[in-house]
Amino acid sequence: MDDIEETAAVETVGERLRNAREAQGITLEAVAAQTRIPTRHLASLETSDWASLPAPTYSVGFAKNYAAIVGLDRAEIADQLRSEMGGTRVPYTQAEVFQPADPKRSMPKWLIISAIVAVLVVFAVLSLLRNRELDPAAAAPEAGAPATSTASVTPPAATLTPAASGTVTLTALQPVWFEVREKDGAVIHMGQLTPPETYDVPATATAPVMKTGRPEALRITVGGKEIPAIGPSGRSASNVSLLPADLVRGPAARPAPTPGTSVAQ
Repeated sequence: MDDIEETAAVETVGERLRNAREAQGITLEAVAAQTRIPTRHLASLETSDWASLPAPTYSVGFAKNYAAIVGLDRAEIADQLRSEMGGTRVPYTQAEVFQPADPKRSMPKWLIISAIVAVLVVFAVLSLLRNRELDPAAAAPEAGAPATSTASVTPPAATLTPAASGTVTLTALQPVWFEVREKDGAVIHMGQLTPPETYDVPATATAPVMKTGRPEALRITVGGKEIPAIGPSGRSASNVSLLPADLVRGPAARPAPTPGTSVAQ
């Protein structure tokens, strides 16, 4: 009888999260604002309503971020949730139905070929224009100008100045957790982004740096212009400067990413 009572007294993940939140006087909406997780998903976690939650991988990530806000152990919450969902949730699959194509409704071959050719032409033109912008020879004086004159040639670094003052925007390509803080340790933002959500680094930040376990899941732009990846796929990145000037100068101007295996968020 004691064993039965002890088993019945074990709290579910949802009950642990809700009790911890209520003990600290935090509203569900406040948790949603800090984690960027929809309130309906947080409510489903608290009530163990698995049918209203996305795939288990995403649900575990939601629970870990929720646990971090209310001071619970992220790894312990994740392990317990996997156990609960694995024992009660039946994977849902839907058979794909294929219908034979009607030849009368198919696009003419000549139209398909024309569209492909047009796309290739546009791609070739854009590539040519991009190569001319990146080729230092394009800035050379025109014919008739003195061959030894270099006064009109703009140093390559000067072309980076306009983009270096733009807004830094993070766009989720996949569900990803990240943290932005000042170098002195003050947290600016911490939470998860799911496609197609974006996050703009505040213009008031003086020396913002970022940490994430999946740099490949983020696309970063400065003033609308995409910059190279901040780290290799499968390795966590930390202490990455989010100042526009540092991002535009490229990987050589940034701190090296911290080695380590990626962690599902």
